[in-house]
Amino acid sequence: MKMTGAQILCECMVREGVEVIFGFPGGSVLPLYDTLPQFPQLRHILVRHEQGAAHAADGYARATGKVGVCLATSGPGATNLVTGIANACLDSSPMVAITGQVARPFIGKDAFQEVDITGITLPITKHNYLVLDTNSMASIVKEAFYLARTGRPGPVLIDVPRDVFAEAVEFHYPEEINLPGYRFTMQGHPAQIKKAAKLINEASRPVIIAGRGIIISGADAELKQLAETAQIPVVTTLLGIGAFPESHFLSYGMLGMHGMAYANFAVDSADLVIAIGMRFDDRATGKVSAFAPHARIIHIDIDPAEIGKNVRVDVPIVGDVKTVLTALNKLVTPGTNLPWLQQMDNWRKDHPSTDIRETESILPQYVVRQIYEATKGEAIITTGVGQNQMWAAQHYWYDKPNTFISSGGLGTMGFGLPAAIGAKVGRPESTVWCIDGDGSLQMTLHELATVVQEKLAIKIAVLNNGYLGMVRQWQELFYKKRYVATPLTCPDFVKLAEAYCLPGVRVQRKEDVAPVIKQAMEYDGPFLIEFIVEPEENVYPMVPPGAALSEVLEAPKQKMKVAPDSAKLPVSNM
Repeated sequence: MKMTGAQILCECMVREGVEVIFGFPGGSVLPLYDTLPQFPQLRHILVRHEQGAAHAADGYARATGKVGVCLATSGPGATNLVTGIANACLDSSPMVAITGQVARPFIGKDAFQEVDITGITLPITKHNYLVLDTNSMASIVKEAFYLARTGRPGPVLIDVPRDVFAEAVEFHYPEEINLPGYRFTMQGHPAQIKKAAKLINEASRPVIIAGRGIIISGADAELKQLAETAQIPVVTTLLGIGAFPESHFLSYGMLGMHGMAYANFAVDSADLVIAIGMRFDDRATGKVSAFAPHARIIHIDIDPAEIGKNVRVDVPIVGDVKTVLTALNKLVTPGTNLPWLQQMDNWRKDHPSTDIRETESILPQYVVRQIYEATKGEAIITTGVGQNQMWAAQHYWYDKPNTFISSGGLGTMGFGLPAAIGAKVGRPESTVWCIDGDGSLQMTLHELATVVQEKLAIKIAVLNNGYLGMVRQWQELFYKKRYVATPLTCPDFVKLAEAYCLPGVRVQRKEDVAPVIKQAMEYDGPFLIEFIVEPEENVYPMVPPGAALSEVLEAPKQKMKVAPDSAKLPVSNM
């Protein structure tokens, strides 16, 4: 049976289980758009900028665990996807990006809207393709989806010349994948797993650092079993939030630059760190040479390139997190670690990182806490990047995987709103809140039109402090309050919401915060709330750049808080 390249692409996407495509049309992809009505199984979401398409596909992937798909035309359409592709790459999100390209005879001739998008995206994709033979379209699509979702997930790009979309060839759907150079390890090495179990069984001050790899692998139940069996406290990375229930008595929150003080103290004083599905990035480790100075380290990750890249490792285990933990749990013996847990609880009591002080003005963290109360912790939260992101991570508690969706590795401002679109499209039954800052939201606020057009009941909380808040905080603390290019003129967000035909309310009094959040929750549709918050409120705790995790600033005008001497802690039996 003969089909055009566009028909083959659509047919293959249907067979790969694709239900939604986030895209923006243009000249080189017009043959594909002309074909889409032939495939009603494929819902197309029209974004207002291609960056929004990539972030929406990313948010969809994180919320559902499926491969997200975005689509753009050649030239500027393709380059506008780059930020979103890089974001997905650093955060290991499964994505297939489809771009149009000029017709084959014009490639390399600087034709109108021609760019070498495969060359541009080579460092930020798991793999990419330029389809020069229409007969290879089906096998390329199948390979792309397989690569995107397996091993360590990531983005794959398929660049398709316009004439390939239009050319008709015989269609043969490949039943198998043949990628001899692509290998990933599922089973951890048995000897290494035994070594890890021995260290865990003998440790007196163990700590688990849970990363996004647990969520990707679906290993939250196995993690919970390990922690409960051995009575090990659990801290998470930013993107590991939700991997372990934050209401659990063994949960000690997020570690790192804006992590809980007691989480940082625990890692600094531990005699064993079990790092699972995380990559020891600088925001999590602080000063690398001072990271976990008393600990032996077990590192479990499916990507061998991450093992030993940033931090020395005593027991490396390469493999799928769920598979490895299943094997490890069979060897771990029940433990108590009571003195260590008592020490952890003492730190939590003495260094209350999530307390909110009483004020007459609206504190941004108070807004986040009220959203938590209104949703009972059952919502999906997406964020922008900056202070809003950290407050959403600290003051909303997450008990389920895939409920905190944020840009980690790339730190992409503007991620929150399009990611909320993707999350709501992927999980329409879930309540979705986008918690954003006035600076971050303005990066992609045009996607409000997409929210309205698609009738997505997303709730948007804008924490308006009139600054680029996180940069201003650094200027206050490290640049003598020289606020250069951080005071921010904002639009009237309420009038802006009205212009996009959705309700908007401004909240300026603390007593109005909870009632307006309730109003938004009860409204059957999208709703925007602008909260006028304390302008110069800072995010604490904070580990200054270049400092160790133990050197954590806990509040304004306080000196560094240093973890107690580890010699006073329980002694390891190792």
